[in-house]
Amino acid sequence: MSIIIGIDPWSTTIWYAIIEKERHSIKLIDFWVISTTPKIELAYKLLEIGSDMEKLIEKYTPQKIAIERLFFTNNIKTAIDVAQCRGVIMYECIKHNLQIKEYTPLQVKKAITGNGKANKKQMQQAIKMIMKLDAIPTPDDSADALCLAYIWSLERDGNIL
Repeated sequence: MSIIIGIDPWSTTIWYAIIEKERHSIKLIDFWVISTTPKIELAYKLLEIGSDMEKLIEKYTPQKIAIERLFFTNNIKTAIDVAQCRGVIMYECIKHNLQIKEYTPLQVKKAITGNGKANKKQMQQAIKMIMKLDAIPTPDDSADALCLAYIWSLERDGNIL
């Protein structure tokens, strides 16, 4: 059995999903959002994110984390803030001896829908069907985190099955 956390990071909000894989069975354990205090400096947001990640890791004792790889954005300040956020998340994961796997949005879309250009709604519908959920996970971006965790659960020897 392994517990996998999927993380879709932004600079002020982190969406996560936690799944359990046992042999050929995959079960959704939890999904939600880590939000930071509004209107505080980034350094304090990073401290909050690190603390919340540590609590999440201690609560669920995962072995693996799948995190979205940063992709270029037109807003360089946002990209830098997200990169710092990812750094804090990765630090907490390494500190707790988790295996880390990064996926680009293109890799996630292709693995979940077979189409690297799938839109958000297509992704949400696909993961809802794959995981046999009654509804799309909300907040909506938590579906992205679920997709990240799910595709790592499919990997064997570094290749998605």
